[in-house]
Amino acid sequence: MLEFFTAGESHGPGLVVIINGIPAGLSVSKDQINQELMRRQQGAGRGGRMKIEKDQAEILSGIRFGKTIGSPIAMVIRNQDWENWISTMSQDKELSDIEVITQPRPGHADFAGLLKTGQKDIRNILERASARETACRVAAGAVAKRLLREMKVTILSHVVRIGTISASYSKPPRSDEYDEIEGSEVRCLDIRVSEQMKREIERAKEARDSLGGVFEVIAYGVPPGLGSYAKWDQRLDGRLARALMSIPAIKAVEIGDGLEASQKRGSDVHDEIFYNTSRRFYRKTNRAGGIEGGMTNGELVILRACMKPIPTLTKPLKTVDMVSKKTSLALKERADICAVPAAGVIGEAMVAIELASAMIEKFGGDCMEDIICNYENYLQRIQNFYSQRS
Repeated sequence: MLEFFTAGESHGPGLVVIINGIPAGLSVSKDQINQELMRRQQGAGRGGRMKIEKDQAEILSGIRFGKTIGSPIAMVIRNQDWENWISTMSQDKELSDIEVITQPRPGHADFAGLLKTGQKDIRNILERASARETACRVAAGAVAKRLLREMKVTILSHVVRIGTISASYSKPPRSDEYDEIEGSEVRCLDIRVSEQMKREIERAKEARDSLGGVFEVIAYGVPPGLGSYAKWDQRLDGRLARALMSIPAIKAVEIGDGLEASQKRGSDVHDEIFYNTSRRFYRKTNRAGGIEGGMTNGELVILRACMKPIPTLTKPLKTVDMVSKKTSLALKERADICAVPAAGVIGEAMVAIELASAMIEKFGGDCMEDIICNYENYLQRIQNFYSQRS
C-alpha cells in the first residue's frame, strides 16, 4: 500500500514528507521532483511568498544511486523565509513580545481550529492549515508519477475556469499538448481565454480581493480494473474524490460529466459499448470520466475540482475577536490573489498518488521488475479475452 505523511509549518524551518510503499528499483531523479515543485510555484495571481521560496527537495532516505531501495523515502523542503520568522516561530520558548492572533479569517481553519484544540493563538492553527503543506504532496506526487510512467500512464491538468471566465472544450486536451498548457500563465490551453483570465485576476487584485475557479486533471493510459466494486472504501472514484477534496480550498469534485449528468436521462449519460475486429471493445463517448462501478474502465480518467477564492484578503472581512468578542477585521497576511493554476499541479500529484497506490495494490511486488511483469501479464490476459471468439 502506498501512503505518505507530511510535517512542517508554513513559516517553520521546512516541510517534511515521508513516502512508504514505493517498491525497489524505481528510477527517481531529484531534478524531476524539483521540476514539479517549480510548477506549483508558477502562475498568474501568485503572491509574494513565491518570490521568496525556491522549493528544492533534499532527499534524506530511500533512494541510492538514483533508484529506490524499498525503504521509506524521506524528503525535506527548506523554507527560505524561515530566517525572517525565527522569533515568531521559536521552538525553544515563548517570547513575551510576540503578537497573539485572535481575529479568525472567515473561510479559513482559524475559528474551528482554535475551538477544537483549545489554544489561544490562531498562528498555531494557520501555520499547519496553510496550503504551503501542499509542496510536500507535489514532491510525493512526482515519485508517484515516475512509477506510473513505467506503466505508460501520464497525467496533466489544465484550468477551465477562473472567476467568471470559462474555457470550453469539445474534447479533452491531448497528452502531447502539455507544453502549450505550461506555456500559459494560467495553465489554460485556449490562448484567447488565457488573456481574459489574466485580466480577471488583475481586476481582483485592484479590488484587493481573491478569485477561485475550476481545474481539470486527466490521466492517460490507465488500464481497466483499478479500484474495486466489492468494497466501499476501495472504490476508486471515492478515493480520487477524497484526494482532490483534501486540497485546501477545494469545495467540489466532478468525475466525467459530474453535475451535468445528474440533469439528464440515462440514455443521454451512459457510454455505449461497441466492438469490431480492429478496435475491439470501444466507446464513442466518455461521460463517465473513465470510471464505472468504482473501477477504471480503460478510458481517460477525467476529474474536475472547484476551488473557492482564497480566504486571506488584503481588504479583510469582518470577524469577531476571540478574546474581546468585539467586531474586528480578519487577519491580513501575505497571500495569493488566485491559486487555481497551482492547485491543478497539486491535483495532478494527488491523482497520481491514488492511481499509483491502486497500481501497487493490483500488481504488487517488492520490486519494479515484479510489478511490471505482473502488469504486462494482466494486459496480455485482457488482450486474449478481447480476441476470444465463441
